[in-house]
Amino acid sequence: MTSAPSPPPWWRVQWDAVVEAWSVRIVRRGLIGTALITLGALSPAYLPRNSALWHIQDKVGGWPSQLGGTLVTMLGLVLLLDAWLRLRPRSGAVAGEVHAYLHVRHWAVLLIWGLPFFFAPPIFSHDAYSYAAQGWMVHNGINPYEVGPAVLPGAFADQVSWVWRDTPAPYGPLALQLQHMIVDLSGFRPYASAVMMRLLALFGVGIIGLLVPRIAERRGADVAKAAWFATLNPILIIDFIGGTHNDCLMMAFVIAGLWATGLPKRPITMRGRSFNPHRWGSLWWIPGAVLVGLGAAIKQPAFMAAYALPLVVHPWLSWRIKEVAVVILRSVISIAVSIGTFVVVSMATGLGFGWLNAVNVPGKVITIAPFTVLGQGAQLVLNHFGADPTGWAAITAARTFGVVFAAVVVALMAVTVARRHPMRFLSIGYLVVALSLPAVRSWYILWGGLLLPLTNPSRRMYQIATWVTIVLLCYNGINMAWRNNVMALGIAAAAGLWWLTSVHLRSSRRRRVGRELPESLFDDMEGKR
Repeated sequence: MTSAPSPPPWWRVQWDAVVEAWSVRIVRRGLIGTALITLGALSPAYLPRNSALWHIQDKVGGWPSQLGGTLVTMLGLVLLLDAWLRLRPRSGAVAGEVHAYLHVRHWAVLLIWGLPFFFAPPIFSHDAYSYAAQGWMVHNGINPYEVGPAVLPGAFADQVSWVWRDTPAPYGPLALQLQHMIVDLSGFRPYASAVMMRLLALFGVGIIGLLVPRIAERRGADVAKAAWFATLNPILIIDFIGGTHNDCLMMAFVIAGLWATGLPKRPITMRGRSFNPHRWGSLWWIPGAVLVGLGAAIKQPAFMAAYALPLVVHPWLSWRIKEVAVVILRSVISIAVSIGTFVVVSMATGLGFGWLNAVNVPGKVITIAPFTVLGQGAQLVLNHFGADPTGWAAITAARTFGVVFAAVVVALMAVTVARRHPMRFLSIGYLVVALSLPAVRSWYILWGGLLLPLTNPSRRMYQIATWVTIVLLCYNGINMAWRNNVMALGIAAAAGLWWLTSVHLRSSRRRRVGRELPESLFDDMEGKR
């Protein structure tokens, strides 16, 4: 009697998933897209002027190099977006057995698409160069909360964008110490330090990609759509992997805190031993609050998640005095644990709380933040009539109103939406905060965007979120083209992205019923089986 064959090793299962994903033509198309974006990143738009790559491009091509770099970048954006939309799962079309190995396939696609970015210059951003300079400052015993990178002249400061050279760091103390670690690992090489900041981003993306589908499954959300929208989103791939923004690590800690809070109630078997995660009651929101505190030590917006953690386990069901008191107590404990963790990290790093003096640093650059745009419009009127000699009164007032507006909306949601839908409170709350800040970046929108699939959104909400993704891609493309002095090409590419999305969404409505070429990767893989 022959024994049953032993299961393949873990690494072989993962490798088979990568090979299987590679066999799908749409996945290879997305890889070509990210490869072209990487090639376009070698144009002068975002390279530091002291970089050897910048000087080569400037000498060899000049304006033709700017045009060629922008052209291949725009083509890459189109191919990546087309691949992402073609992998869109159909509503209600994913069966349970497909859910069972979805984590292998979405990981494989994410790995394939992100591969060209691993050694590329920072994509669509100069922030990684600032991270490297701040890490270099910490290495030399200079507190980045007190002065900007220009205080330490040299190659590290030279590659920082001139806008940020004299500004202190607004990031949390853990972020600065991690940046210091990367600078040490790079052998104190300025450009290599900036590129190696991607190691932190890859760690964050790995946590997000691993846990978002698992949380979605636990909450009864559509796992396929969660994996598609959150972990394969072009904005995540470009801004988190390509741009190496530390928002990625912040959200990884927040999502890890949400995952820890919602541990399954069934016993877990590890190495032959049974472990009941709820042996001591539903108190896993406390270690979740510790993780949120660590996320806040990267960037401070993570703190908002501390309020929602106990509500994930213990919904606020009524307004009875006793229940309200218990809800308040749990929330106060969760927030206190997060703040305590943040304080311990701040003290342990020796950097203190100087970030309080730099909270207005991101607003020093004008962006398309809604309240800033409104303020600019009002400022033009005031300037026309000579009513404001400072030239900033309306903009300052509009930005202040935006911060107050966000605080009021989040406070109202905390006692209404969060009661029974804490995940929805977090997703919408983060989006409100991101859009109300004096400066808005595409990676800020990912704060709430990554959590959106965990709220069981409607098909209409997914469509809106898809269009927001397109708007952010268009903005990134136009901004890159503007930096390369070929604005018209960026506008043309944005129009192409908009048209491509319209075609995909219209065809999706027409082909919702019928047997055709699979619309999503998940259907394609199921057909092969």
